[in-house]
Amino acid sequence: MTMSEVIARINELARKAKAEGLTPEELEERDQLRQRYIQSVRNNLRAQLDSTYVVDPQGNKRKLSDIASENNQKGEKK
Repeated sequence: MTMSEVIARINELARKAKAEGLTPEELEERDQLRQRYIQSVRNNLRAQLDSTYVVDPQGNKRKLSDIASENNQKGEKK
């Protein structure tokens, strides 16, 4: 099932929930689809952040994840 199909099914179940309610099986399906969608968003964001670079005033290019790791080791907030 593609992500567009997952979103379409989530929306379909949401409309049905408002109109007539959902069966226990549909509630379980909705919860699983929502978790799958959330995990996909997290993975996409993580991949985007992993490929993000910061250029300092001296022109040095560093990966954002490296900067975050250094800050975590120093005890600074994310």
